[in-house]
This record gives sequence, structure tokens and C-alpha cells, in this order.
Amino acid sequence: MPDSQPQPPHSSSGETDSAALLLCGARLTDGRTVDVRLSGGHIEAVGTAGSLLPSASGSPRGSGARMDLAGYLLLPAPAEPHAHGDTALSADGTGPVSYDSPEVQRRATEAALLQLGHGATALRSHVRVGEARGLAGLAAVLQARRALRGLAELTVVAVPRLLTGVAGADGLAILRDAVKTGASVVGGCPDADPDPTGYVEAVLEIASEHGCPVDLHTDASDPARLARLAAMAGGLRPGVTLGPCGGLGRLPAEVAARAADQLAAAGVTVVCLPQGGCGDAERHGTAPVRLLRAAGVRVVAGSGAVRDVANPVGRGDPLEAAYLLASRYGLRPEEAYETVSSTARAALGLPEVRVEAGFPAELLAVRADGIAGALSFAYSRVVVHSGRVVARTSAVREYSDSGSGVTLDLPRQGRAEPS
Repeated sequence: MPDSQPQPPHSSSGETDSAALLLCGARLTDGRTVDVRLSGGHIEAVGTAGSLLPSASGSPRGSGARMDLAGYLLLPAPAEPHAHGDTALSADGTGPVSYDSPEVQRRATEAALLQLGHGATALRSHVRVGEARGLAGLAAVLQARRALRGLAELTVVAVPRLLTGVAGADGLAILRDAVKTGASVVGGCPDADPDPTGYVEAVLEIASEHGCPVDLHTDASDPARLARLAAMAGGLRPGVTLGPCGGLGRLPAEVAARAADQLAAAGVTVVCLPQGGCGDAERHGTAPVRLLRAAGVRVVAGSGAVRDVANPVGRGDPLEAAYLLASRYGLRPEEAYETVSSTARAALGLPEVRVEAGFPAELLAVRADGIAGALSFAYSRVVVHSGRVVARTSAVREYSDSGSGVTLDLPRQGRAEPS
């Protein structure tokens, strides 16, 4: 059984020198087996297995760490585009969710570490602001971000409840305060405001004032409302994200196709949540991923709820999201993994990652022969952030003697794995 908690990294040299790390014998998606040398947070060199030394200078001692990745597939690390740090890990509590600052900070930190152990080295977390909680939840998640520095990159979306009418005046003020406090993305749920169009206008105005990206929650079940939203968002390029848009999947095919064309023309990114709902949203299925992609919409996949009321068993595992897109929604395994890795990173405004010299060393190694195997048997994982191993999860599977006297000839993924 896999250990559910990330384990401290170790290497053959006993060092964790972030300035120089050699990953040995990893398999790439094109079938090559390579060594990869990391230095200064970037990939310094990629060569055939056995061709690289731990440092460019070739110094035999003190030159950095080695890690044997024989049997592992080396991939660009996933990114989590849609988390809820302030409500994560609250499903097991009794009574209302606690928004006490130390409790929110603890849950947000633990949830981010859980997702980091799965491979997500960058996360975007939606946090409610305003009303009775004010900016307390935001401050707590920002404190979690500081605690995670060097392990994962966490950005925060400020989510007010109302922004229009008399009741929305306070929401507007606190949203501006949230940006000044440290929220780097503005968002919210226009569907919950009496004036959804006015809500979107307010968010886009504040985003324009501060140069922030926009990330809005919507079910997208009203085609006319979605068309207005797309037309408005088209004026703020790039950086407008919508999710989870599950209502698009309930529309007639021709109506959904027109909506997809409008979103593509506006340059809007759609974050689907194949693992379930988020926040207070009801679970209405997943956006029509193939239809959106065919229209030219950038589609990424997120985890949404991590063991909160919307999904008490949410794992926060990007490879599970990719697995569901491949198994249920018709994407090829390679396409599905892109939605949680390279495409998700682009949606978050992060630099591109390839397993090539010069690119950021944001990597995930999974014990598997290829992408399909990674999505099916992704138990053992090694996570690299800024050129340093930050999490390692090892799985051991053992079988008892059958008692029949017959030797079992097991496939490789069924054998016990080294810890």
C-alpha cells in the first residue's frame, strides 16, 4: 500500500544540495533513458544514461547529490489551478467550518503539502473574503504560503460573496483591500449575486486597476449569461479563467458548441473539476472537455475540494484528475496529463517546463513505463521544485505465498517496489 504522506527525500550522497542534483536513469515519454542534471533551479543538462557527472566541473566530491530514477518516468510537474485552502480538510469536523485563523492556516498548509506530495509544485487557492470573516481567512492562507516557501508556490484568489447593490459596497471595499493585502488574483461567483453582469463588471474593473488575473466560479448553465461574461472578459487578455462550468455539459449540443466558440473567441480558460464539486457548489458533472478543446478553448483540470463538504473524499491528486479525463471523457492519456501540467502552468502564468536544458526544474518522477501507466499505477512519486527534491512517496506491494507450490509470474508493476 502507498504511504499517504510525502517522505523526506534522500540521495546516495546523503546530501540535498539544491545547487546540484543529478537524476540518473530516468525514462522520458519518448522512450529514452537519460540522466538529468539540475542546478540553480533549472535543468542544466540532459544526456544519455551514465553520460553526466553530478556537476559540470566534474568534481568528484561535494559536487551535489545523485538520485537513482531507474524505473521512473520523468515528467513536467503538475500545477493545481483550482484549490480551496480555507475549507480544505474540514469534512471530518463537527458543526460549521471553522474560520479561526490558526485553524485555516493549519488546514491550508496540510492540504498544500498533500497536493505537493502528489506532484503539484504550484497551486492557486480560492479564499472567501468579506462578511463576518473579513480578511482573516485570506491572512491565514497567505501565512500558509509563507510557510510553504521553498516547497511549493501558492497563489491566492480573493472571493467576495456580493459586489452589487447596497450589500455589495462592503464587498467591493474588501476586495480592493484583499489585493493590497496580498491576493494576486481576483475572483468570485457571479451566479450568486443578484446582478451577475454587474458582479463581473466590478471584478474586471478591479483586476484592470491592479493588473491582476481573474478567476470566476460559474456553473455556466445559462447560455445568455455566459455569452455576456465571455464578451466582457474578452477585453481583459490574457488572464480570465472560468470554472467549473459543469452546466455546459447539460446544454443541448448546438447551444454548448456556440458557447464554446464564444469562450474561445474571448480567450477564456476553463478549469474543469472531474473529481467533483468545490465550495458550496452542487456537483453537476464535468464541463464538456472534448467539445471545448475542439473549439480552441484552453481547458485545464483541477481538484476542487480536498475533503471538505463539497467532496469529503477529495484527494487533491492531479494525476487522478488526468486519469478521469482519460477514462471517462475520451482524452488520450498524453492530452489528459497536459491539462494538469503544461496547460495548467500556462493558465497560472507560470514558465513552461520541458525536460530539456534551460527549463525550470519543476518535475515529477512516477514509477511507470509511460503516461498511461503513470495515470493507472502512480503510487511511487518523486517531486522536484526549484531543482530540489521536496517530496517522495514510496509504495511497496507484496503478495503472500499462494500455498499451491506454483511460482507466480507477476507483471512488473505487481512486484514489490523498493522503498
